[in-house]
Amino acid sequence: MTPTVAVVGAGPAGLLLAGDLRARGVPTVVLEQRTEPMTESRASTLHARTMELLEERGVLDRLGPLPDGGPGHFGGLRLDLAAADPAHRHAGQWKCPQTRLEAVLAERAVELGADLRRGRRVVALRDLGTRVEVDTVGPDGDRSRLTCAYLAGCDGEDSTVRRLAGFGFAGRAARREMLRADVAGLDIPDRRFERHPRGLATAHRWPDGSTRVMVHVFGAAPAERTAPPSYEEIAAAWAEVTGEDIRHGRPLWRNAFDDTRRQATRYARGRVALAGDAAHAQMPVGGQALNLGLQDAAALGTHLTAPVPDLDAYDRERRPVGTRTLTDIQAQSYLLLGGPEVEPVRRLFAELLDLGPVRRHLARRISGLAPPPDPAPAAGTAPTKKTTTKKRSSPMGRLTQKTALVTGSSRGIGRAVARRLAEEGALVAVHYATGEDAARETVESIESDGGRAFAVRAELGVPGDAHELFLGVEQGLKERTGEAALDIVVNNAGVTTPAGVQPEDVTPEDFDRLFAVNAKAPFFVVQRALPLLRDGGRIINISSGLTRFASPDQVAYAMTKGAIEQLSLHLARHLAPRGITVNSVAPGVTNNGSDLFDIPEAVAQMAQLSAFKRVGEANDVADVVTFLASDEARWVTGAFIDATGGTLLG
Repeated sequence: MTPTVAVVGAGPAGLLLAGDLRARGVPTVVLEQRTEPMTESRASTLHARTMELLEERGVLDRLGPLPDGGPGHFGGLRLDLAAADPAHRHAGQWKCPQTRLEAVLAERAVELGADLRRGRRVVALRDLGTRVEVDTVGPDGDRSRLTCAYLAGCDGEDSTVRRLAGFGFAGRAARREMLRADVAGLDIPDRRFERHPRGLATAHRWPDGSTRVMVHVFGAAPAERTAPPSYEEIAAAWAEVTGEDIRHGRPLWRNAFDDTRRQATRYARGRVALAGDAAHAQMPVGGQALNLGLQDAAALGTHLTAPVPDLDAYDRERRPVGTRTLTDIQAQSYLLLGGPEVEPVRRLFAELLDLGPVRRHLARRISGLAPPPDPAPAAGTAPTKKTTTKKRSSPMGRLTQKTALVTGSSRGIGRAVARRLAEEGALVAVHYATGEDAARETVESIESDGGRAFAVRAELGVPGDAHELFLGVEQGLKERTGEAALDIVVNNAGVTTPAGVQPEDVTPEDFDRLFAVNAKAPFFVVQRALPLLRDGGRIINISSGLTRFASPDQVAYAMTKGAIEQLSLHLARHLAPRGITVNSVAPGVTNNGSDLFDIPEAVAQMAQLSAFKRVGEANDVADVVTFLASDEARWVTGAFIDATGGTLLG
């Protein structure tokens, strides 16, 4: 059977990915250049989020009880990782040799039907747009060609896939190096990042009686290596730092690692994606490299098995996580391997780690656990008009690396939507027609909360409106991201019939204006956006509960919103092959900041329309829109979402 996905590399990341693909019915082949499983346990630490992923897949049951890995550290300074979430069932860190983990992941993948081909070295690949061709060479020089729908490079720091597919790998070369070895026959004290005048030393006794030693000589430049360091070099460095002679020991494994920092400029190109060390090279301090790679693989498996596989969405999800982790590791390497010059910084960090919020923040970042959500408001309460939205301070929002356009977002529902999308990580184009000061306030409020936004002006409902709008949108996106690409379009801008105007009083000019702004403009905004909208994007059109609830003085307005719902319905079918969802959201009576909502009697009367007996707030609607913009709503399209607070229940 022709594999749908070929995975290059049978390390932890590649094997976890292969098992996930097969668990979801995707034909998968794994290409590994080694003829036998690796016998070196380079990594041995599992963090809380990784433990969750392994538990979900039944891998923890296969591994059996794992020993507690101790409190953890940040740059060699004690940091109890259980502080990330003491109630978490996997709080802290856990020890599992990489060899054992790989064996169990390989067993799972093969049992599920993955075709594991050892001794196959990739020598060429071609992304042909609709498929990928991979040429491999076997141990005896035999050459074969494999055709697959997608290719995943999980082949380590020196990734052949990354090189052959032309991925950029930006960053900097190593400045510091640490030597390490597993040695039998030693009887030396255990040490945990023990700093001496000449360097750093660590020693840990394994259950089999061997000792892992790690040593760094302050100021020593990394050596140019084509092979592991000799044991004589390691023993000499150990003697220089600690004064102890370990030359009599018998080395079982030798290795050197450094503080190289490099990251793929994209995690996906066409039908080829990278995960694990193929996507990023970093110092393996605190076990973060292994955990980061396993979490990459889990995310890639989800995107490859989506109804419409979206590798760009995988890139947008995982690359920022990698960037943040590499930055944290760089800080740790400075604290850990820096010489006497870093002692003031280490003392400051030690003081900061006495503060509970700092411990929790750093422990959660290392453990891979997202911050807890903000508590929900008490039942039956509603924010007042003057209430501002609390910033949802997560380091990685649901919409990180995405871009959005929200029309009519200088005030009311549009402003609330723009703020919520920005809080979740999106760069937001804040559109306005006449309210320049209000649009500036929206942008400033987003930026003050750490978000990103820019204002763009265009009058809608006039000839050339979509063209004028997108001149500003494209310029703003290119200045901030380097490309004019959109992920989310929210058609919110609209005009209404003045209150009290009866159907008999609506003029042709009024009617034409309503349809020009509320129906025609959204159609051509979407049309103009489609070349910029990435596959897997979101279009959300703001309709009204008045399409289901009779209010004769708003008949013409309601007709325009009926048109919006038809636009959503038909475009949902049209754009489904690209994985783009299109939905309508229908607010009811919603506090838009107008003077009417300052009249208690009017508010009380309007509140009776809702099943909850209150008027809606802009944030009530914004949260619904944000959900539809997220990956959680990927299976919702062509829908009419009632956001009236139960007004349509009768």
